[in-house]
Amino acid sequence: MDEIPDPALVVLVGASGSGKTSWAEQGYRPEEIVSSDRLRALVGSGEHDLDASEVAFDILDRIVSSRVGRRLTAVVDTLGFDAARRQMHRTAAHKAGLPAVAVIFETPDAVCRARNRNRSRPVPAAVLTGQFRRLRDVRAQLEEEGWDLIVRVEDKGDQASTVSVPAEEPSHRTGLDLYLQISRFPDKEPLGPWLAQMAATAQAVGFRGLALMDHLVQIPQVGREWDNIVEAYTGLAFMAASTSSLQLGTLVTGVTLRNPALLAKVLASLDALSGGRAFCGLGAGWFEAEQVAYGYEPLEMRRRLQSLEDTIQILRLMWAPGKATYTGKIHSVHEAVCYPRPVHSIPIYVGGKGKRTVSLASRLADGLNVLGAGRLDEVLPAVRRRLDDQSGFQLSILDLPLMAGDRSAVASKVEQWRGRRRAEIFAERHHAGVPERHVQRYRELASRGVGAIFVSPVGLTDPGELEQWRVITEALQQ
Repeated sequence: MDEIPDPALVVLVGASGSGKTSWAEQGYRPEEIVSSDRLRALVGSGEHDLDASEVAFDILDRIVSSRVGRRLTAVVDTLGFDAARRQMHRTAAHKAGLPAVAVIFETPDAVCRARNRNRSRPVPAAVLTGQFRRLRDVRAQLEEEGWDLIVRVEDKGDQASTVSVPAEEPSHRTGLDLYLQISRFPDKEPLGPWLAQMAATAQAVGFRGLALMDHLVQIPQVGREWDNIVEAYTGLAFMAASTSSLQLGTLVTGVTLRNPALLAKVLASLDALSGGRAFCGLGAGWFEAEQVAYGYEPLEMRRRLQSLEDTIQILRLMWAPGKATYTGKIHSVHEAVCYPRPVHSIPIYVGGKGKRTVSLASRLADGLNVLGAGRLDEVLPAVRRRLDDQSGFQLSILDLPLMAGDRSAVASKVEQWRGRRRAEIFAERHHAGVPERHVQRYRELASRGVGAIFVSPVGLTDPGELEQWRVITEALQQ
């Protein structure tokens, strides 16, 4: 089932006894499965009350329409032979922007007949024979109907169903780097031991690096202004002492808060002390309330971009041999020295989404970070040349995922964290799902040119929760 998108419309197609219901129950929550048999039992005398079929299917259509309209997974458990109903459900899914998947069950006739004989109310043998004939016709129809994905399930009766997808698998870029971003800090326990354990666990489960937000007060998208937030470079230096391989940096340092020459000194020292593990994330700086509170003069966007360009130029000069002299539109240095030198060439990643920021990153930086995969279509054309020129330019994504071990746990976690937001909107925005779904999604991003993912998991408070990411880090390195 890993190949099937989530959320999605999933229409099951198969004869009685082909294993549709068991297959659905293995991979989906009961609330996601819309079964004609169960609806007949609700509105009639039982699952086999054919007189209740008209009412049951009317309710089924309403439920499916409502779920896909709200972008929730709907698994339609019927025979799936009604072409008009398939079209109606598929159209509703596409209108809502959901992928439409047909799952056809290639169960041998003999297996279906054996299962049917063991039922308390078997389907008449002649009716079952008619279903086998119709299924052969439906196979051909599905290829012409415009499904986003057709999945074939083989059920031999003596083993679990296997899924094959009649499409080429995407080419997976190996070695996709996964970074952890810590955005929240505990209020009621010592910060040092908590942060050290978080970093050590991230390293143990296979994260490539760890990033902190460079803010002086907590941002409103994450928490309250009086919540704990560690000064970024103090925290990074602390974690450098308790780890040995994690790459360490910020995502991102707003240039409105940092003198570029001093920032060059801080990063060079971090790199030297950590043995060459520092990276530099930069942004134009957007949080004006923070700037005013700490006595900085907010700059309008044009000036912030000028400051960003000056900062990159000064960092490069300060980390190079000799003294640095530079006169910029916002910042300047005169014969500035920076010792110790960085141990390695510290990469500079610019975070942002605007055209001018993306252009600046493509021209001067070593990479671009964007918030969410939804921005990829906008930025890829602007950075494609750098991605293709073998210079090592890296496109990365900041992802805010929600993950749990099974679908029921995922749904519970969505309810825990969504607040007043609609469940389906929250789940889609945070790509709520089981680990296998995230592996699939990250591989798809890699195939589009993404080289690194910075993950800031929803609700991460316990370092032990990072253990579930081990399966993802291992899969992405295969």
